[in-house]
Amino acid sequence: MAMFIGRNRKARVTYGFDEIALVPGQVTINPNEVDITFEIQTRTGDPLKLGIPILASAMDGVVDVRFAVEMGKLGGLAVLNLEGVQTRYKNPEEVLLKVLEAEKEHVTALLQKIYQEPVQEDLIAARIKQMKDGGVLAAVSSIPQKAERYGQIAQEAGADIFVVQSTVSTVRHISTKYRSLDLAKLCRDLGCPVIVGNTVGFEVTLEILECGVAGVLVGVGPGAACTSRGVLGLGVPQVTATVDCAAARDYYLKRSGRYVPIITDGGMSKGGDVCKALACGADAVMIGSAFAKAIEAPGKGYHWGMATPHANLPRGTRIRVGTTGPLRQILFGPAEVDDGSQNLVGAITTCMGNVGAANLREFQETEVIIAPSIRTEGKLFQQAQMVGMGSRNS
Repeated sequence: MAMFIGRNRKARVTYGFDEIALVPGQVTINPNEVDITFEIQTRTGDPLKLGIPILASAMDGVVDVRFAVEMGKLGGLAVLNLEGVQTRYKNPEEVLLKVLEAEKEHVTALLQKIYQEPVQEDLIAARIKQMKDGGVLAAVSSIPQKAERYGQIAQEAGADIFVVQSTVSTVRHISTKYRSLDLAKLCRDLGCPVIVGNTVGFEVTLEILECGVAGVLVGVGPGAACTSRGVLGLGVPQVTATVDCAAARDYYLKRSGRYVPIITDGGMSKGGDVCKALACGADAVMIGSAFAKAIEAPGKGYHWGMATPHANLPRGTRIRVGTTGPLRQILFGPAEVDDGSQNLVGAITTCMGNVGAANLREFQETEVIIAPSIRTEGKLFQQAQMVGMGSRNS
């Protein structure tokens, strides 16, 4: 649906998590009996299986080796940033402490300086080995410009999943100054699955799928620490972006017979957002700020975007989210906060039970309604007292 925003110019109406609600089903299911497992296909035909459809974002305030091992043991997957402090410094804890103690007016300049230190390629292999020694899947990420080099190193080190991630990802990239990444070739050359992001549209998602990727990340600018929408004016609200990209996935499946999951990335701070993303078509979600609150997170309650330290045009900021409990509690509860930021898995299974979805594919067929009042209807006291759905984090 589109409407005129001025003479001869139309704009499409789009929706985010706060504008919609999920409708209860005609049948309910015991939440303990729903299937929320998630699979990433490999070239050998044996999929990589996750117990929960949740990934942790490749952000330095969220994922280090310790966090990745704990996330893996709990059934999820954490992605380590190969261009962050974990691969630039042998002792990243000392560097992270400087970031945490910096005054807010100086933190961006400090991050820019810290990230000028070159990546040490031997540390790429070392971090992957540490994750593998922890007995979990090793997932790592790189920007497109370094994907060929770092992808090869990661593969030789035993990485299970390689993520190519940028603010906006496309198959066709025009430049006279450097050679752009051949995504199809990268997918052919690497033995491990390649996940690519980020995107928000039907056509571009379809082109990415045709390159042989194992997954697509959806979302431009919705993250809690991201400022891309303010700096660049770019972005599509996550509900519409997820629906459009899911449509591309389904179209590609009919045409090729190959099912490639899409992963909604960013903009989800509580269980209800995660449920809405999955119900709108996502096969899994990638989360940053909610996990930055974990005791195991290297940021110790602070969180910053991947583009925050950009040398010329930072598109992120450091935010304080606080520390609320261990990762297990954030994922599985019991919740001790009232804002929906803990027991994310319990929220998914309970919601699936209430809409009558036995698995994630059925959950994607949930009836969705446009309901901007869903957050405020009957919540006057919560808003006045700033608790529950009236808190700043809701």
